[in-house]
Amino acid sequence: MQLEAIYHRSKQNGSYAYDRETVHIRIRTKKDDVTAVDVIAVDKYAFQRTTVSVPMRKFTSDALFDYWEAAYKPPYRRLRYAFRLEDAQEQWYLTERGFRKELPEHYFESFEFPYLNGVDVFEPPTWVKEAVFYQIFPERFANGDKQNDPPNVQPWGGEPKPDNFFGGDLEGVIQHLDHLSELGITAIYFTPVFEATTNHKYDTRDYKKVDPHFGSNEKLKELVAACHARGIRVLLDAVFNHAGRTFPPFVDVLEHGEQSAYKDWFYVHDYPLRVEDGIPTYETFAFEPIMPKLNTEHPEVKQYLLDAARYWIEEVGIDGWRLDVANEVDHQFWREFRQVVKQANPEAYILGEIWHDSMAWLQGDQFDAVMNYPLTDAMLDFFAKETVDAAEFSSLVGTQLAYYPQQATEVAFNLLDSHDTPRLLTQCGGDKRRMKLATLFQFTHPGVPCVYYGNEIGIEGEGDPDCRRCMEWDEEKQDRELFNFYRDVIALRRKHAALRSVGIRFLQAEAGSRVLMYERWSESGERFLIALNAAAKSTVLRTELPLDGKAWRTELASDASIASVGDALTIQLEAYGFAVMKQVADQ
Repeated sequence: MQLEAIYHRSKQNGSYAYDRETVHIRIRTKKDDVTAVDVIAVDKYAFQRTTVSVPMRKFTSDALFDYWEAAYKPPYRRLRYAFRLEDAQEQWYLTERGFRKELPEHYFESFEFPYLNGVDVFEPPTWVKEAVFYQIFPERFANGDKQNDPPNVQPWGGEPKPDNFFGGDLEGVIQHLDHLSELGITAIYFTPVFEATTNHKYDTRDYKKVDPHFGSNEKLKELVAACHARGIRVLLDAVFNHAGRTFPPFVDVLEHGEQSAYKDWFYVHDYPLRVEDGIPTYETFAFEPIMPKLNTEHPEVKQYLLDAARYWIEEVGIDGWRLDVANEVDHQFWREFRQVVKQANPEAYILGEIWHDSMAWLQGDQFDAVMNYPLTDAMLDFFAKETVDAAEFSSLVGTQLAYYPQQATEVAFNLLDSHDTPRLLTQCGGDKRRMKLATLFQFTHPGVPCVYYGNEIGIEGEGDPDCRRCMEWDEEKQDRELFNFYRDVIALRRKHAALRSVGIRFLQAEAGSRVLMYERWSESGERFLIALNAAAKSTVLRTELPLDGKAWRTELASDASIASVGDALTIQLEAYGFAVMKQVADQ
């Protein structure tokens, strides 16, 4: 047994409260090295009469490791535990002090989960697990009110540039909610809508005012009410890392320098404020002079921003916040932010923009979820760029599934593109077949899927600003076949709990191959089998899964033929074909 590959650390994603009764315990071992793992659990004040052995299951794997998990309900909410690991030749016990051949007679060197305190349980909003998100860049979605158009507005559908405007607004969204309802969308994420000078609005001037070119605070309230009437939740974008060049406190510092009452709202290194050799003398977002970084440790700054966070929830009724550049803001601010937001609406969804491992923000005291860019990269590398094979892809997915507590995985924000990236169809080289495979995996993987506006009708675009093209509303110019595919995939996910659960297992993902087959299941017993061929040639997959008198029914397929005899299943997939099958009672 490869002892040096075995790893466990209590708390974070190693042992955590899943709910107010249950603790999840995880351990890592070398891949295919250990055959069985048990948790030896005990109450530290009743050692002799509370010891139990809890079998662990292998819940995911990557190229190097297997990850095991057990769920246990400690009868007195206290837990001490050790691990028993077995392979074909030997058995070891692991405690906090290291490996032992025999289980120690006393509990003092065991790992400990001291107490399951209800207030410490990480509880993301339950509605998010069921949601299908749609991202809207308001300036480019629809122009519903020409009376609020910016000066020099361009004709709809023109070439997007960093500094041009096409007149998209909130009224335009209201007028096209039927499109979202038909698609099956249940939540919208809007990029910023507050007053600012740019078309993207990430340079905020007033955090409590809708940009006049988008409408008004009352118009946003009308939009939120219209969405709620359709069962659609609304998430706004909060830019609390930095403000804009026209933010009044920053203007005051520009004008009065060190004499300004607001000088400590920002990080100023030298006066007067200026740019030298491309570097501002004050801290900014990405050296961008029009985006001065806010000092979120300052009490007045903190109060101003937290008031704004509360305002839009209480006055307009939004359902949560997406947090821009979230990893550059101090953790303490986000802890206080969560308290304010959850007090205003306990079911509000707090989503952080972080592009890397985010465990430090996902412990129940800051965010509910992050934008799952590591998964995004894996999906694009396999389906769009074709730079990794099936084995490498399944390894990347396995690593990601082990990163976070289960409740964070359940509400992870899974996206394939956004206003910050080239569009999915463009990254797929214009090949709709590859785009469909990526989307199908996104919608049948644990977490919450998000569609970037226009993907469903075939809009393309390179990186910013090209990825921010105007939405196409002429149905003759829309790809309606692609729209129907998105609608069907969304309906399938919304209908079946197994496709929204965390139960997933790869059955085929081989080195050198571009073929995937994986299983999805729910606690209620619902079971799916999904096969994807991401290669330019046909393939045949064969598997035998115990059916217990049931059969496989095809729910969604393209370029696929399926035959089953008993437990044996044969699936022929043409190039870029797929099949989604559900286990049903044999008729």
